[in-house]
Amino acid sequence: MPPSEDDKPSYQTEQALLIEAVRDAAPIALSKFRLGQTASAESWSKSHDNSIVTETDLAVNAALRDVLLGARPDYGWLSEEDADSPQRREQDRVFIVDPIDGTRSFAEGKPEFCFSVALVEAGRPIAAVIFAPALNALFAATDGGGATLNREPIQVSSRERLDGSTALGTKRSFHPDRWPGGAPEVARSYIHPIAYRLCMIAEGRWDLALTLNPTNEWDVAAGDLLIREAGGAVSDSAGAQIVYNKLKPGVGSLIAAPTAIHAEVITRLRPTSA
Repeated sequence: MPPSEDDKPSYQTEQALLIEAVRDAAPIALSKFRLGQTASAESWSKSHDNSIVTETDLAVNAALRDVLLGARPDYGWLSEEDADSPQRREQDRVFIVDPIDGTRSFAEGKPEFCFSVALVEAGRPIAAVIFAPALNALFAATDGGGATLNREPIQVSSRERLDGSTALGTKRSFHPDRWPGGAPEVARSYIHPIAYRLCMIAEGRWDLALTLNPTNEWDVAAGDLLIREAGGAVSDSAGAQIVYNKLKPGVGSLIAAPTAIHAEVITRLRPTSA
């Protein structure tokens, strides 16, 4: 029999478990990371999409799984580095994990790689942690409990207009053919790990993170909660709420920004009516 609502651990208790897991896994990644140099970890390309993976991705994944499922054996599990099982959809709560988001950054000695861990219930994140161990930056949030960086509260930027804002995304996402009324005038840059891009929005260092191409649930679930708890808005490009722990775990597009900018992006991406 599944536990009643009263028997389930609180969101704060769950967040503490996520923090414990990423802290325990950090030495595994840092032992192989070399700032500005190639990591001392064996790497290879995945056969299905040619993306890079290293032995450290697998080791961090195992460490996170041992702590999280060791403490919550009746929870579901969805990770980039494990074979998926539809059984996770039968569980009330599910861990959604990217053991190293930004594997290429890790392998190339760039410090923004991070661990992204979310706990999802009824399709929505209720606790989340993103930890960039090389930067000692731990972002955390609970549903209704706010968002923090190293225990200090954070919030999205106060900017209210899209034009003139700062944006994280690919050049292709801002091509004029994607914007019916013309592409916005933004100061654009790109950070490889999606999870870390979302942290930069939650912290207010950038105004907008946008991807108009499909991505994975484990890349964005934790950052979704961080941004919403930091006062921002997150949706797909049609403005629809993102649901997690789907049978086919993917996200078609992602818009993350302060609420006014988010609303403007959604409006400007929609074709005008004839």
